[in-house]
Amino acid sequence: MNNKLLLSYANDLKESIMKKEPIKALTDIDPNITMEEAYKVQLFNIEDATKQGKKIIGKKIGLTSKAMQDFLGVDEPDYGHLLDNMLWEEELPIDADNFLQPKIEAEIAFVLGEDLEGPGITLADVLRATDGIILSFEIVDSRVKDWKIKIQDTIADNASSGGLILGSKLIPVNENNLKYIGLVFEKNGKIVETAAGAAVMGHPALAVAWLANKMGSMGIPLKKGEIILSGSLTKALEVKNGDVFLATFGDLGSVKAVFGK
Repeated sequence: MNNKLLLSYANDLKESIMKKEPIKALTDIDPNITMEEAYKVQLFNIEDATKQGKKIIGKKIGLTSKAMQDFLGVDEPDYGHLLDNMLWEEELPIDADNFLQPKIEAEIAFVLGEDLEGPGITLADVLRATDGIILSFEIVDSRVKDWKIKIQDTIADNASSGGLILGSKLIPVNENNLKYIGLVFEKNGKIVETAAGAAVMGHPALAVAWLANKMGSMGIPLKKGEIILSGSLTKALEVKNGDVFLATFGDLGSVKAVFGK
């Protein structure tokens, strides 16, 4: 597929954000679009954002659960880019109307203390390279109407990313086995989901290793200082103004998100 057509798809997604109007899925328009071409669409918009002065602060990993991979008919996760204008502070009200179709996920964010470049990156390599972890939320959003997406659609749409909310504490990674860390996810004071770290590819650091190896195959390292969202421990929850979310990760503490104008 020629780059001119892929660029037109990128422009459609960008206009969707500007107009706050969801669009038809790319896979409905072009059923033959490949995952590789979808990543090119994603990169067109990321490159445009950086030209406009936005800064890449990290990456997000999506589709880390077997259930979501089966749902979309794939056997590996996907990834997107995190930009500085996507970062929100915990407990400060976030207007849900900033997004099109927002949902929220509780995740563990890794802050890298050194570069990681695959191939061959292991769980142990990730732990050694990590300055610390931060309890976090990801706001996922889709520019595709009614979230009717296939894997190519979410990849092109920057892995359906909308924003991230970081907790206030950097936690040493070597003091806890993240595989067994429990999560209690509350919405408006009611427990709606529970999970353990193992829900993310068996261990959240394995998701980061996957990303390092995936990007390493393209000659792109994960860089020192980057924030890596390792993937959701549960299904995403619907978001509207007035909602308050609390994610408690065992003894590690909790992170809170508040939505409102």
